[in-house]
Amino acid sequence: MKTQFLLNMKDISKEYFGNRVLKNVTLQVKPGEIHALVGENGAGKSTLMNILFGMPVIGGTGGFEGEVEINGEPVTIDAPHKAIDFGIGMVHQEFMLIPGFTVTENIKVGRETSRPSLLSQILSKELETLDLEQMAADARKALNEIGLNIEEYVLVAGLPVGYKQFVEIAREIDKTGIKLLVFDEPTAVLTESEAERLLKIMKLIAQKDIAIIFITHRLGEVMRYADSVSVLRDGELIMRTAVKDTSMVKIAELMIGRKAQKYVDSVPGRLESEEIALSLQDFHVDMPGEMVRGIDLDIRQGEIFGIGGLSGQGKLGIANGIMGLYSSQGKVTVFGRELDLGKLGAALANGIAFVSEDRRGVGLLLDQSIEHNLVFSAIHIQEEFLINLKLLKLYHRSKARKHAQKMIKLLDIRCTGPAQKLGSLSGGNQQKVCLARALTLNPKILIVSEPTRGIDIGAKKLVLEYLLNLNSQQGMTIIIISSELVELRSLCHRIAIIADGKVARIMEPDAPDAEFGLAMSGN
Repeated sequence: MKTQFLLNMKDISKEYFGNRVLKNVTLQVKPGEIHALVGENGAGKSTLMNILFGMPVIGGTGGFEGEVEINGEPVTIDAPHKAIDFGIGMVHQEFMLIPGFTVTENIKVGRETSRPSLLSQILSKELETLDLEQMAADARKALNEIGLNIEEYVLVAGLPVGYKQFVEIAREIDKTGIKLLVFDEPTAVLTESEAERLLKIMKLIAQKDIAIIFITHRLGEVMRYADSVSVLRDGELIMRTAVKDTSMVKIAELMIGRKAQKYVDSVPGRLESEEIALSLQDFHVDMPGEMVRGIDLDIRQGEIFGIGGLSGQGKLGIANGIMGLYSSQGKVTVFGRELDLGKLGAALANGIAFVSEDRRGVGLLLDQSIEHNLVFSAIHIQEEFLINLKLLKLYHRSKARKHAQKMIKLLDIRCTGPAQKLGSLSGGNQQKVCLARALTLNPKILIVSEPTRGIDIGAKKLVLEYLLNLNSQQGMTIIIISSELVELRSLCHRIAIIADGKVARIMEPDAPDAEFGLAMSGN
């Protein structure tokens, strides 16, 4: 009996270094069906697609468990070219185009059409010349199929963003025998009108019996354009259903809801102060992949304020913009004093310390000692740990060593001592050093971005408990930026959800799961 599914990924499981990221997931898509795949960051969507496309990261980390079927027949897809051979294509969120090539050249790259010449007939087929007319005709046909009225000879570099996305689609449509297209966040970089046009094109493609997997965080798009939806959460398939049989609220609730995880033993104390510690007004940040598009926020003295949202929506851009690491515009005030956004170090000089999500790129000197890493910023910014001899300033080694020993003990940094090189520590202990270095500045406001990324459960609990203690015992204002919503809901007084570079909603940590899901999807 012939299967109704073009694609059937059955009981797919995957581990990365002992961490089980997919747990018996089944993904089924029919010919001509638009199937939405949704879930938070880390839900397993990317890993599932990497398996489907035979990406090297899968085979290089021990492969996967489960079975992939195309039209009811088991297949082995252990390399991207095999996925293409089986008629699987992908429209990427980040463009895979060559700016200096024409539309035709981008559509036909790797699949150029040639024609015989006198020399090729005599000597070798390799001497055939490109059949530019046929290539242009193929490109024109693909463009017409998606209703895109642009010249096939123009350079891609000069096209608007939306048109570049459509050229990506035309390239996949031109491939012989395409059966399944994966659209990975296709509307993320498009204007509202461009997004609507793309989604209508997606419908046209499906009408040609081509199956579509539609990965998106915009649940409104799911409800309007998808036929069915699968919800992934923490590596598990939570639901597969027809869109007509569910609701946006239900999908949002299932994306977010999970068993309660007790990251910390205590809870944040009651927020008493009304004084504004940090204010952002019409704040924009030009950070690639994390653009901030006009944010207004008031964070109170003594508050633990959370900033969450899906990756690429702008949450990381906020802290990096405040610290002057990327160009920013708008107005930022710290306890009523306006920051000079054009001056690197202005935030540090005004009592803001920052623990970056990129601890290796921004936060640490891996070839230096723990002690040096802890006191480096304080020496250069505040002239701490120095002996001032008027004409000469000397390093106060004993004071620095004593401070390093204190921080090692406080944060339980597992090491041989202050002199140990930082690069030899585990990721969790490096993260603790990042935090300790920021605290060495005695900040009024501490911004911590992705504080527990890449560290184990034990280290995570210690770091989060320490942040809580800083707030409750010292009254420190703390801003936590995290992709882990559970983490934010455990620690924060209030949480701002960022979507499309703007504040979608400011919420209480005990708000319903559905509300968080809707906010993260921009609804």
